[in-house]
Amino acid sequence: MKTVHAIGELRSQVTAWRKAGQRVAFVPTMGNLHRGHVELVRRAREIAPRVVASVFVNPLQFGPNEDFDRYPRSLPEDQAKLSDAKCDLLFAPSAREIYPHGLEQLSRITVPGLSTILCGHFRPGHFDGVATVVNLLFNVVQPDVALFGEKDYQQLLVIRRMTADLHLPIEIVGVSTQRETDGLALSSRNQYLSSEEREKAPVLFGALSQIGAELKRGRRDFAALIAQGTDQLRAARFAPQYLEIRAKDLSEPTDNTRDFVVIAAAYLGPTRLIDNLQISAV
Repeated sequence: MKTVHAIGELRSQVTAWRKAGQRVAFVPTMGNLHRGHVELVRRAREIAPRVVASVFVNPLQFGPNEDFDRYPRSLPEDQAKLSDAKCDLLFAPSAREIYPHGLEQLSRITVPGLSTILCGHFRPGHFDGVATVVNLLFNVVQPDVALFGEKDYQQLLVIRRMTADLHLPIEIVGVSTQRETDGLALSSRNQYLSSEEREKAPVLFGALSQIGAELKRGRRDFAALIAQGTDQLRAARFAPQYLEIRAKDLSEPTDNTRDFVVIAAAYLGPTRLIDNLQISAV
């Protein structure tokens, strides 16, 4: 695997592949890679003969009181994992390479509606930062297909909408959430958890799973189900930001909805965890 840090180097290699008639799959990440990221690369290899991954901790999607400065950075370890996963090219740019003129006057992408609900309500501007950097990376890499994990479900929908609205010729593939054996969704932020918090962390997926089971049984008293799940989280010392039952497009569900997503964000100590569960009910 080759690692490049400059846009020119990246484009030169991708251009050579395209001249050879090879499709390119792209896996954008913020690094500190885990098994979920490796699964994205594995799936990418099944889809296209050439795989590009990026590692870039994007300052544009962090709020002023969030964890940008302490977000874990582990490029040597990331390179080893990507190489083992048969990634062809790693793009690891600096912030200056991506944003040469700084952030203050930067042109930005906004996806209305989807960007201001759920996580977007609690992290104002976050999805503008996500959409902007992903669009920029798409323009730099120009992939045929890009892969994203379904753990960040709202992010996946924002990127799909942006790609469709801007008529980008890129297929967006969602890859199922990878979990620990006790159900905890893999996340780079899991390492923030203390040992006691780590023992409690699977309660989040457990609460989602219980709601999902009730939806499959036909229950449609959404407010009561949400209240029960919220109480379960609080009993385990979570501080929920939201726990919602939504249709799969993140609109409000009705009694006629059959495809749901149960989605949540909650703090456990100082660590913010997100998770979701997609449900198809009869």
